[in-house]
Amino acid sequence: MGKRAKPAEKRGRAAPGSAVRARPLPIKSTVRLRRPVDIWHKPALSAVAALAIPDLTLFALGRLDLILYTSAGAMCALYAHGLPYAARARTLPWVVLGMVASLGIALTAASLTTSTALLVVLASLIAAVHKMLCDATRIGPPGNLILTFITASAFFVPQRLGEVPQHVALALGTGALAWLVCMAPSLVWPQGPERIATARALEAAAGLLRTESGAGSVESAGVAHARHATAAAVNAAWHTLFLVPAHTPAKAAARARLERLLIRAESALGSGENGGSAGLHGNQATADGYDDRYGRSSANANATAYAVANPNPTTTTTTTATEADRLVAWARDVRSGRPLPEAGLSAAQAEELLGIEATELLGTGADERVGVDAAAPGLRRPAPGRPRGIRAVLARLAPGSALPPIGARVALGCLMAGWASMAVGVGHPYWAVVTAASIYQANTTLSWQRALQRTIGNLLGLLLFTALLPLIHTGQLAMIALVLAFQLGTEACITRNYWLGSVWVTPMALLLTEFGGHLPAETLIADRWIDTVVGAAVGLACCVLVTNRRATDRIETALARVAEAEAAALRLLAAGPVPGADDALETGWARDRLAGCLVELREAVEVAAGEWWQRALPEERIARAEQHGHRTLAGLVRRLSAPALAA
Repeated sequence: MGKRAKPAEKRGRAAPGSAVRARPLPIKSTVRLRRPVDIWHKPALSAVAALAIPDLTLFALGRLDLILYTSAGAMCALYAHGLPYAARARTLPWVVLGMVASLGIALTAASLTTSTALLVVLASLIAAVHKMLCDATRIGPPGNLILTFITASAFFVPQRLGEVPQHVALALGTGALAWLVCMAPSLVWPQGPERIATARALEAAAGLLRTESGAGSVESAGVAHARHATAAAVNAAWHTLFLVPAHTPAKAAARARLERLLIRAESALGSGENGGSAGLHGNQATADGYDDRYGRSSANANATAYAVANPNPTTTTTTTATEADRLVAWARDVRSGRPLPEAGLSAAQAEELLGIEATELLGTGADERVGVDAAAPGLRRPAPGRPRGIRAVLARLAPGSALPPIGARVALGCLMAGWASMAVGVGHPYWAVVTAASIYQANTTLSWQRALQRTIGNLLGLLLFTALLPLIHTGQLAMIALVLAFQLGTEACITRNYWLGSVWVTPMALLLTEFGGHLPAETLIADRWIDTVVGAAVGLACCVLVTNRRATDRIETALARVAEAEAAALRLLAAGPVPGADDALETGWARDRLAGCLVELREAVEVAAGEWWQRALPEERIARAEQHGHRTLAGLVRRLSAPALAA
């Protein structure tokens, strides 16, 4: 998806208010390779380390039959790599506990019943719970897939009730090891996650400036897409920084430098939209000279103020290119671990930080402090008024929200896929359950893409497994080495495209089951291929039949939030800037609320645009809301980016 919805007349829709009976299902974009995610090596190396230690230990003890249980805890090392280390330290134990609890339920059920049909029912319900909780908590990659794969496999492992506690204890122990492995990089690069988030925002802002410069005064689809990408990257980076504790002056100073860089990236949102490059010129002034309590001089304030009021096209283009180059250079420095570059703040931005400090000294806004204590004044906080933490998770799971229909899809799809696999003679249909669970994405179109990707990847993975059978049969040490190599290959390729990652996932999953009990290669490969096809076909059919009818309702809610945030912002802009920290603080909160609402609206539109059997989308209202919203956001950013005019 990722692109704006096509006009209604080009999609053959019925009249407004009617149902859409068909949406195009893409193929070319489904298999196209993308650039890998910049941090793919972090979860890859963490998982390899967390798997290697227990696997080699079990090999030395001659108990590789226990590898499924140790893998359950070790695979938790794939999670939370986008979070700052303090937040990661709090989040990973919940992932481990969720994995261990699910494993315990599966093993207990396997020890109490031999009914394959009943085990499929239980595995399907657990898969639905995994999907809903991972989406509600927004835990990030790999989402529910690893949890469901391990748990569904455990439902069909022969088990005695007395063995369950020790097997669960193995998973818990390796989960603790995974926590240590994921936290170890903090000893070397303690600011790594927040630096990467800031660098992404800087790169997105540079891309926006270059896109706008190339488009001139025309508001093209590319500019709109770049503006949304920048708003999303900046919004994500702020959420990351809000999780960074600043309990000491040194930590507060380090976070403050990242915040100034992020504010500089955010100022790119103030360019364009008939606003010239006021935000850029304003921040250029502070980079060249502006004196406030952060240590800058004011030599060029008057000259820059004149440039803001009287922009010259040639000067504007040159300044935009210079600013884009500067942002890219800063992003390289931030990623490299070198000392953080200094980024100047405008007068209004400095006043915003003064306002934040003032509210903290007065004791207000205490509920908005996330991981930051009173020893760190002047750092930005989330805008008040939106639920966070456990309240936000419960709100996403509440009746009437978007997640319950997705949970129903997963439960029904996995159930039907598992029973269909049983009907065609597969004795352990957990692979069909996992396949069905893995294809469910935010809408039908994305689920179709995932189903096709998984089918292609699994077929190629089975061919790779067949080709490696002579090496696999050389011994268990070779099998362990292959598992680790496949895990590394999975993380290296899966962000380029899911089908390419599945090529490595499939033989790794087959090898993990081989440690517990040997099956003839022909039977193993045939069962997996049948389960893949059945799971993908039945799961996709259930996805089409059980549609998310609330997807369009989510757009209406998002439109209302954008309208509310925009109205508040327009009232501030109409009143005009008032010198002082209070006005800057209120403007900053209005900017944050509006940016977050615009990001949520675009996400809601992309979900609904790929969903079948929906009412016609209010595309004119969406386009108008996004256009006006981004213009208003640009005005807020310019207001905070412009330098103080000298008398």
